[in-house]
Amino acid sequence: MFSEADAYERYMGRWSRLLAPSLVEFSEVREGDAVLDVGCGTGALALTVRDATKTVEVTGIDPSAAYVAEARERNADPRLHFATGDAQALNFSNAQFDRTMSLLVVNFIPDRERALREMIRVTKPGGIISAAVWDYGEGMQMLRVFWDEAVRLDTAAATRDEAHMPLCKKGELAAAWRHAGLYDVRETSLGVTLRFGSFDDYWEPFRLGQGPAGAYVAQLPRERQTELGQRLRRRLLGAEPDHPIELRASVWAVRGTKAPSGGGR
Repeated sequence: MFSEADAYERYMGRWSRLLAPSLVEFSEVREGDAVLDVGCGTGALALTVRDATKTVEVTGIDPSAAYVAEARERNADPRLHFATGDAQALNFSNAQFDRTMSLLVVNFIPDRERALREMIRVTKPGGIISAAVWDYGEGMQMLRVFWDEAVRLDTAAATRDEAHMPLCKKGELAAAWRHAGLYDVRETSLGVTLRFGSFDDYWEPFRLGQGPAGAYVAQLPRERQTELGQRLRRRLLGAEPDHPIELRASVWAVRGTKAPSGGGR
């Protein structure tokens, strides 16, 4: 039996670790910065900042106590702090952080505009607010393959396809950042490739109930789960015996600067 944190790690944590260095570089994290990691999960982004710097302090918050506990377990550096918290009501003072970052989270927040306002509030004037979201429609092969086959098996699954997620299309993150009053807004695509050791290494994490795809699998009858797994196997392996699989993925990443005067709604 996998814990909630272990299930997340198998399903999405390994992707987060691959993406984190690119977002840190894009966000121009500098020595001496105070960084807030919104939706820190099991700590991939915060730990990447730790390993890439000597003096940066990172505070990570996540609504999942299980994820926060796992992040704490992975870290012994006093520069990192993890706590449960709500992105829509950050428990921090105004202008506390030099960089506020969020990896693969903002599209899941119920009130995204409120969360972005909170991220701006706690960032210092002249500081950078950045985020990254999967390009679900075209750039995330692990999920694109999954949903293509799920919909072929069950047309009703189309409404659950993550391609319909907010902020996942080109220009949407940048528009949200500009609407919030940030300036020097830049959006770019960041990509990574993950190697799965086998077909089961790809398929089994979906059966652990993580994310929209995992929730969809969890509610399927066992025979439909088996059929979907067989379809995915044929899609990824064809008639070949089991072997490692490499899948690419890309995110839309955005960054914006809070006005030196403290602007930003």
